[in-house]
Order: sequence, then C-alpha cells, then structure tokens
Amino acid sequence: MSTAPRAAAPAATPAGAGRALLALALGGFAIGTTEFATMGLLPEIAADLDVDIPTAGHAITAYAVGVVLGAPTLAALGARLDRRRLLLLLMVAFTVGNVMAAFAPTLETLVAARLLAGLPHGAFFGVGAAMGTAVVGAERRGRAVAAMMTGLTVACAVGVPLTAVVGHATGWRWAFVGVGATGIATLAALHRWTPSLPSDPAAGVRRELAAVRNRRLWVAFAAGSVGFGGMFAVYSYVKPLLTDVTGLDVGLVPLVLALYGVGMTAGTLLGGRLADRSVLGTVVVGMVATIVVLVVIGLVGRHPVAAVTAIVLLGVTSQVLGLSLQTRLMDLSPDAPSLGAALCHSALNLGNAAGAFLGGLVIAAGWGLLAPAWVGAGLTAVGLLIVLTVGWTPPPVAAPPAERAGDPPVEARVG
Repeated sequence: MSTAPRAAAPAATPAGAGRALLALALGGFAIGTTEFATMGLLPEIAADLDVDIPTAGHAITAYAVGVVLGAPTLAALGARLDRRRLLLLLMVAFTVGNVMAAFAPTLETLVAARLLAGLPHGAFFGVGAAMGTAVVGAERRGRAVAAMMTGLTVACAVGVPLTAVVGHATGWRWAFVGVGATGIATLAALHRWTPSLPSDPAAGVRRELAAVRNRRLWVAFAAGSVGFGGMFAVYSYVKPLLTDVTGLDVGLVPLVLALYGVGMTAGTLLGGRLADRSVLGTVVVGMVATIVVLVVIGLVGRHPVAAVTAIVLLGVTSQVLGLSLQTRLMDLSPDAPSLGAALCHSALNLGNAAGAFLGGLVIAAGWGLLAPAWVGAGLTAVGLLIVLTVGWTPPPVAAPPAERAGDPPVEARVG
C-alpha cells in the first residue's frame, strides 16, 4: 500500500481564502465570457472575414473542440504539478489564445486561436476546484465550486453582453482584446492570492485514467454530450435569430443576452437544490424542460415577447441540466474528482461543437434560423433516451486509498 503522505492543504485566513476564491472567480468570468462571446459576435466576424454566418460558426466549434481535447488531457498530464503553477500555465495559454484571436487575419487563424483558447478551459475548473477546496477546507468545498460558477454566470449576465456592445460599436476584435486583458488580470490575481499547493504524491496519469475506466462514466458522458448540444444548436445563432427572425433591433441583443445570464443564475440556484434531492432525477428534469423550451422557441420564435421569454427560460433549464450532469460525472469518478469535473466540461463542449455544427448545417441548407431549435430538441431527446435506457444506475463509492490505481489491493478480511 502506498504510504506517501498527501500534500497538506495550505492554511488560509478568511481574508486570504476570500481573495483566493476571488481570483478563481475572475478566471471563471474570463473563461465564461470568451466561451459565449463568439455567439453574440458572429455577424461582425462573418462580415469582417468575408464568410457566411454558418462558416463563421466554425470558430464556436473550434473552441468547443479545444475544451473536449484539453480538459482530460491537461488534467491528467498536469497531475503531478503544483496546483498553483498549473493554474498559471493554463491561464497563460488561455490569454495567448484570446490575443491571437483578436489579431487573426483569416477565419483559419481565428479557428486555430479559438482551439488554443479552449484547451485550458476544463482543466482550469477541475484544478481550481481542488485549489478552492484546499484554501477553505473540505467541509466548505461547495463555496469553492460556487465561486467559479458565480464567475461563469456573471460572465453570461455581464461579460457576454458587454462584448456584444463593444463588438457592435468598435469591432469584434476589441472584444477579444478585452478578454485577453481579463486573462492578464486573472494571472496577476492567481499569482498574488493563491498559495502553493503540491499535488498528491501518488498522483499521475495512470492513476487518473484508471479512476475513470468504467462504463457508467462514459454513458453519462455520452448523454451529456448529446443532450446539452440542444441548447447550443440555438444559442450559437441567437443574434441572427433575434434580429432576422424575431425582428429585434440589434441594440437590444445585449439586453437579451444579459437576461439569458440572469436565467442561468436562477438555474444554478434551482439546479443545486434539485440535485441535492436526486442527481439523476434532476438530469431528467433538466433534459425534459430543455426539450420543451426548444420546441417553444421553434413555434414562437417570430414573436418578440414570447421568443425572448423562451430564450431566458433556456438559460434556466440548460444550467439545471449542466449542474446535474457535472455532479453525475463527479459521482461516477470518486477517485479522480478533478478529472471528473474536467470531463464534464469536455462533455458539455462536445455538445457545444455538435450543436453549433448541426445548427449551422440546417441554416446553410436553407431551412431558416428557426430550424436549429428543432435540431436541438432532437439532440436533447436522444440524450434523454440514453439516460433512461442505459444510464440509470447508482454511482460507485470511492475506493479506500490502498485500493486505488497504482497500489496493491488490500487483502480480504475474514470474520
């Protein structure tokens, strides 16, 4: 059995812990802003780079692919690094990717920059959860996770609408300059306010990968990837939907994006309470509710009040679904919760890539900007079918330290 001691959590005063959580929340704000900013800037990007809107949507897909590839890979490869150093390296890559996007001369270079910016996304949240738990204590780990989730929801309510305003007024490139500046501010905050946190001495790629070698985890991953794609099929093209179909003035789009962020905040609060009662039940409720809202968007998208109301409700239902899916994936990887959290972001962003791609296909085929709502409802319905048929199983419990990957098994006890 491994006898190497685990790294002790650094002592932190309440003020020190608060500053560390603020640094993590700032990182969550930066990442959340850049993840969704492209959706509100597609027409400007398409016009500037001389491509159509579905083709410009490849920049959305590229970021999502970066998250899918980077989340488990970087979390596993960085398992032996000091947590603070790894957070700094991840934020450097994120900042460089966004600055590259701001100065991209062609769609191809923009796609490459968005791929780079997406690579650190999931690993940052997984490692950040470990850092936050260390500074506040295991008994208050919910506060650490909530801090980064607050950064995400504030990004959707404030950061994304702000990038839409800046992009419309001064050009889309300045929006990414702003995100890059936020990344630099996050680097400074992480460097100054987070403590050194050595990794678990027993950590490594083999242990991380062995901990998630079970069928139930990948069933949940598949359900989340497909089911969450429904929201992104619509949200990826929300700006042209609101202006060209619903008939809203372009100046009102940032307000709708802000209301969507408020809906996400409400969904965070609601989803947390529901998941405390039943994680799987909340997954099902979130998927059913999302299907209903997507169908409503397809039916009432031409009517301003009804369309805006439905889009705000989509923010609520998608966040209920996202939170419950993250909890489910972490439950299914108890020996590697950081990797489980990272895999959640891979699953959600695989849904992002699929939803944006399929939504762009039906628009390019001439079926109109409401067609992605029906595609989205179908995707989420498939995810629900996966959950109901093969995903309805209880999660495993964490193995004792002696039985984890890389250690010899504990001998059976008799009597």
